[in-house]
Amino acid sequence: MRRTVFNEDHEAFRETIRAFIAAEVVPVYDEWFAAGQAPRDFYLKLGELGVFGIEVDEEYGGAGIDSHKYEAVIYEETARAGVSFGGSGVHTLLGLPYIKMLATDEQKKRWLPKFATGEEMWALAMTEPGTGSDVAGMKTTAKLSEDGTHYVLNGSKTFITGGVHADRVIVCARTAAPREDDRRFGISLFAVDTKSEGYSVGRKLDKLGLKVSDTAELAFVDVKVPVGDLMGEENKGFGYLGTNLASERWGIAFGAYAQAAAAVRFAKEYVQDRTVFGKTVASFQNTKFELAACQAEVDAAQAVADRALEALDAGELTAAEAASAKLFCTEVAHRVIDRCLQLHGGYGFMNEYPIARLYADNRVNRIYGGTSEVMKSIIAKSMGL
Repeated sequence: MRRTVFNEDHEAFRETIRAFIAAEVVPVYDEWFAAGQAPRDFYLKLGELGVFGIEVDEEYGGAGIDSHKYEAVIYEETARAGVSFGGSGVHTLLGLPYIKMLATDEQKKRWLPKFATGEEMWALAMTEPGTGSDVAGMKTTAKLSEDGTHYVLNGSKTFITGGVHADRVIVCARTAAPREDDRRFGISLFAVDTKSEGYSVGRKLDKLGLKVSDTAELAFVDVKVPVGDLMGEENKGFGYLGTNLASERWGIAFGAYAQAAAAVRFAKEYVQDRTVFGKTVASFQNTKFELAACQAEVDAAQAVADRALEALDAGELTAAEAASAKLFCTEVAHRVIDRCLQLHGGYGFMNEYPIARLYADNRVNRIYGGTSEVMKSIIAKSMGL
């Protein structure tokens, strides 16, 4: 399908990433899958390759490119190979936008050079046990000390992607009680050093899918956070979170489209090789019709994902547009991957086949970053309903 979203630079980057995946990831991916996470030194390799520094300003060691298109290439290439880069996606998609938007010059000098090299991995800790999508209902607190030098952080978080390997985590916490007319007031963001006393990583969660992405529970017991690690203004954190939700939801949408495209590729290759009743599975009309229908859905999802990417790069992606892209692409991926697994027969249920892992990995796309039901609510509100 003809596309205009990528140029020669993006395609050159694609070749670099594809070669890197073939050399550094594919040969050891089964080991990562069994271990339940990518090794920490892998992130240093990504840093050395320049992946983490693409959108970091040149003065801090990055390339200074203000675009998400290189991230999009990575989504496509990891899906194509049936692998992932572990929990590193949150480092760039979730961590970097908050640093660029909120950090002072002094904070950027401290944080960004090691961010770009992978020496300091970042994660975002928003969700809490029992609150789910209700961010305003969080219970974690950060109270300013009497001498005003630090905050004292207490509480817990769950479902934190990248939480096991993270060196610094953006923690959302209450610095003031909610107002009667605004329960979102009183939330602040902190860049917490994971080596701090009282900070602990609980269980590495055993998930249905995304087995190579480390996801953890975090706990804070009287953790001292220097006032210099407050991000942005006190009590305005909820607004900051809302600002970056559009880019997060674009990432999920684009990743889902890429997974659907990969599923069609895996199924096509399988049915061309697999023989039943003396004929290839690909030769049956039902197979052709199923794959044709899946390809049509992937083409539509690609157009939606690309349009959202262009809008995001232009700074014009609205909350409703991001919600619509996420809803559509994740629902398409759900249908397409399920049908492609069916074409594998019994082998589609075996984890040694990438389609099985893809099926499990894809399921969370309709949950995290806001459930499909939340996306529908956002879209309906934008329609005046």
